Amino acid sequence: MSTTPRLEEMVEGFKVLGDKTRLRILLLLQGRELCVCDLTEVFEISQPGVSQHMRRLRQTGFVNERRGGQWTYYSLNMRNPLIGLILPMFPKVEEDEERLTHVQGCKT
Repeated sequence: MSTTPRLEEMVEGFKVLGDKTRLRILLLLQGRELCVCDLTEVFEISQPGVSQHMRRLRQTGFVNERRGGQWTYYSLNMRNPLIGLILPMFPKVEEDEERLTHVQGCKT
């Protein structure tokens, strides 16, 4: 029995969602667009570390990417069917939301 490409995509999507940091990123992106610099401050991890997480989320179609000058901004890809199914099941991480209110934003 052969596995369809669509099933393989879903398996990869669930693997990506299995990482706590990536799931927390998706939860923070609900209703807003964020830059890598915002996420580095919230999660206290390096820019390359956040960029790796964003690359995986982008490759599996969970996030959209938009360039704005020298910065890259990310938002949820609401066309991805797993987003609408999975995210409502998880509560917001209040500590992450609180940290986001103190983010300085991208410096030029």
